[in-house]
Amino acid sequence: MNKLELISALKDKTDISKNEAAKIVEIFFDSMTDAMAKGERVEIRGLCSFYVKTYKSYVGRNPKTGAKVTIGPKKLPFFKSGKELKDRVDA
Repeated sequence: MNKLELISALKDKTDISKNEAAKIVEIFFDSMTDAMAKGERVEIRGLCSFYVKTYKSYVGRNPKTGAKVTIGPKKLPFFKSGKELKDRVDA
């Protein structure tokens, strides 16, 4: 399911226009993105949680040349599924 399919599903299951559904989805995703950019954890009980993981700087290798390369510190978003989601997918 992509963003447009999510908007259509929201529109079909409620009595709102496509523009209103798109606005709701935008607000939802923008709020999640803003919270994660601040380093906050986003948790949707029973479904999943999103959090930012911080990595320290380390020395890696260029796979093409084999030369050592310093990789700077970085932050990456992570997704962790909830128990109810795992159970529904595994059923």
